[in-house]
Amino acid sequence: MPTKNTKFYSLILILIDAIILFLAFVVAYVLRVQYDPRPLVSEVYAREYFLSFLFIVPVWIGVFAALGLYRPSTYNRRLVEWGKIALGSFVGILLVIGYEYISGSHLFPARLVAAYALLGSFLLIVLEREILRIARSFLFYFGKGTSRLLIIGDSLATKDIASELAETHKSGYQVVAIAGPKKLIPAGLEVIHFSSVEAALKNIKTLGITTIIQTDLYASAERNQRILGAAQTHHISYNFIPGEAEFYAGKNTVDVFLGYPMISVSQTPLIGWGAIAKQIFDAIASLLLVIILSPLFLLLFILQKLFNPGPAFYISHRLSQFSKPVRLIKFRSMDHRYGKKDAADEFRAMGRDDLAREYETNRKVANDPRITRFGNFLRVTSLDELPQLLNVLKGDLSLVGPRPILPQEANFSPVRTALLHSVKSGVTGLWQVSGRSSLSFEERIELELFYAQNWSFWLDIKILFKTIGVVLRKTGAK
Repeated sequence: MPTKNTKFYSLILILIDAIILFLAFVVAYVLRVQYDPRPLVSEVYAREYFLSFLFIVPVWIGVFAALGLYRPSTYNRRLVEWGKIALGSFVGILLVIGYEYISGSHLFPARLVAAYALLGSFLLIVLEREILRIARSFLFYFGKGTSRLLIIGDSLATKDIASELAETHKSGYQVVAIAGPKKLIPAGLEVIHFSSVEAALKNIKTLGITTIIQTDLYASAERNQRILGAAQTHHISYNFIPGEAEFYAGKNTVDVFLGYPMISVSQTPLIGWGAIAKQIFDAIASLLLVIILSPLFLLLFILQKLFNPGPAFYISHRLSQFSKPVRLIKFRSMDHRYGKKDAADEFRAMGRDDLAREYETNRKVANDPRITRFGNFLRVTSLDELPQLLNVLKGDLSLVGPRPILPQEANFSPVRTALLHSVKSGVTGLWQVSGRSSLSFEERIELELFYAQNWSFWLDIKILFKTIGVVLRKTGAK
């Protein structure tokens, strides 16, 4: 939702990025030329060097712009922003080196200057943007630079958007008024309520509204046009966010069909080159991890034989992408007598109807008597999951994705399961880093549906890093 404030902030980013880039080049030159006694590859004088980079910096800024570093969708998401800064800095250095090679001229007095410039540009721009992020939040907290928002709608999306934007210091929006049913106003949110859209539109100027978000199209085309017309008359921002998000989630494209705008919706953005890149990453990363962790595999195999007699591995039949059956490999954590039937049936055979009911409600139990002492150690440390790297190497699973579900769980909601399985299941996923075993089955499915509909490579990287922290803290492991 581009506004005057976001455009101004993007302009500030461009100007300060340019200054920081030039500073990074200056520091790189000084460190190598002034403080390193080794001979230089070529004599590049300071004046010549600095003049060259006055022309190179705009090209570098162009690379950043092409990567989306001046769009709210990037600079409002920290890890995405950092990743694109790293990529932009690398591409920028490659362009400079490529120009040196083609032109035969020397812009860097030594190769180490290029390395210093690459590292310095990344670190300094990340630091600069974090400082600007804090400064912007500080200004938002005092109401400076915020957009005064009117939300119009009759669906739950109206309430959800109001709740999400209520924290002005994070969102940059001050929710001033809501036009719709009073029940949609989030608890604790002090806003002006209008029971009719027409009454809200009459007060746009009085309330100083600068942005309208509409979440539902009304049956009356005239009424919808009146809302858009009010925004145009007052020269304020108008945004339409469909209340039925399922129709617009995933990857969608907008085209013109018979003179009308047509939105084509795919189940997930994980298609095309994105799917290929993810598959290549999974193959390389899983192979490296299996090689590096092979001593740990061997140690756990020996300990399993000593402390948990029986088969070392447990094969669980699950469903992955397109509901394809896969044989999930884990270190066995239960007594060898169990795990062959549905857990609820095994609990009833043990005379534990209470655990059977708990499992049927939550698809897990807090204290599973089938798990051995060593098996409990494997589960708490998540080491029982390590053999699934072999599933990734085989191509059955991805490193990141929805948890592969049991065949009987697919019957709970066939439509949701189909959407969930539009992507390959994973060893770790969004639910594991968002509460793991403390989440209910429904909450887990909601998180995994969000992942399937909103996949990005940066989201995968973020989940992998968060998984390391969750495993080390043993958060929610069962």
